[in-house]
Amino acid sequence: MPRTIPSERALDGEPADAPTGRWPGLVLAMLVLPMYVALGAPSVALPAIGRALGVQFGATAWILAAWSLSSALAMPVAGRLMARWSPFRVLVAGVVALAAGSALAAVAPTLPVVIIGRLIGGAGAGATVIAVFAAATALPGRERLRALGMIAAASATASACGTLLGGAVVAWLGWRAVLALPVLALPLLLAAVASRRTFTRIGRGERDGSAGRLDIVGAATLSVFAGSLITLLQAHSVGLPAPVTLVVAAAGALAAVGLWWRVRRTPDGFVPRRVIAARGFPAAGLVGGTVFAGYYGVLFLAPSLIEQATGGGALEAGALLVPAAACSVLAGRLAGASTDRFTAWQVLAGLAALAVVGVLVVAVFDGPVPVVVGAALTVCAFAGAQAVLVGLTPELVATRDRDTAQGLLNFMIVLGGGIGPAAVAGLSAVVSVPMALAVLAALPLAGLVLSVVRRPGRRTSTAT
Repeated sequence: MPRTIPSERALDGEPADAPTGRWPGLVLAMLVLPMYVALGAPSVALPAIGRALGVQFGATAWILAAWSLSSALAMPVAGRLMARWSPFRVLVAGVVALAAGSALAAVAPTLPVVIIGRLIGGAGAGATVIAVFAAATALPGRERLRALGMIAAASATASACGTLLGGAVVAWLGWRAVLALPVLALPLLLAAVASRRTFTRIGRGERDGSAGRLDIVGAATLSVFAGSLITLLQAHSVGLPAPVTLVVAAAGALAAVGLWWRVRRTPDGFVPRRVIAARGFPAAGLVGGTVFAGYYGVLFLAPSLIEQATGGGALEAGALLVPAAACSVLAGRLAGASTDRFTAWQVLAGLAALAVVGVLVVAVFDGPVPVVVGAALTVCAFAGAQAVLVGLTPELVATRDRDTAQGLLNFMIVLGGGIGPAAVAGLSAVVSVPMALAVLAALPLAGLVLSVVRRPGRRTSTAT
């Protein structure tokens, strides 16, 4: 008879009917809004930022990639800190960093300072997302599915509608105000304070006692590897000198070897061996990363392609991308519900195929309508895959590794978001935009193949 997980019901004297259902899901969905607005809104402002700061358009891809990179790196750190800090403290720290970094980016005089601000803000966003997902996955049964669906719908809607909001803010207040939008997370934190018990009752179930010790060496090697990868993809578009490119490549290779060695020598380190060796876990992260890469790569180019096709500005481009939001609202919930009829891997295969089609539509057809259709398809794939993967992770690893696994999974997914625009920006400097998008489509195609050929058995969340 399976035992009940204490963290899902009553802990520290709380009644079994502690707050669940729609109210926690709504609070959690509200908290992710500023983070995902920060994904979509700046994409519309990139042409204006490039003109204002006197840099090439390709270099502005760092504004998106930096956010994704630091978000990805912060997620496994936050997952490990969950064992030492309460999820509520992680949430507060994340929101403060999110607001501070966004404020710095908004007042920055040069592109490098903008990127530093986005790195800080992205790190705060990553920590906040992990705290939110930890709260959602700790809810029982259908309440968990409902909360995850609401979070996925909110994230996809905010990301897609962020283009309209970003276009309006650029037109009326300027590009600096767009970068400052995530500061609005501070007042939303009050809603989390009202539901503090939902957060504080997480993290007291069965956990790995070593998870509270942060492996600095492992975190550093993973960070260097991820940063080197993003930098190399954009080396040509930003005019990185050849000697610097070689140094970055060497650093990335050494970091990859060091990370492999660290995992073997320190099984309970920053990247626990038992988590990444769990059957199906690496495949899940790779599928999610490739789908996010397709979506974010399209989102990077979509506003500028629409502006070129229509001759309009940021506001027009943002308004034309709004239909993508209407599609994504239901995508997360439908994808989650479809796991009742199909396996999670079958659903992921369908979503990866949707991302491939979306990228190719933008690559093959000219005009604003194909761009909007392609963006809608990729954002639906992103929203659905996120909901399915977050719900699948607890079934792949032991309960004590849940937060660590969520952090590493989201690292792989969000790192794909950094790779998407970086790859498109780098390729666009040497080949045509359609060709760059065709190459980008190979990423979700690889995710489709992986989800079809790898159908691991699922492990229950009560396993130890």
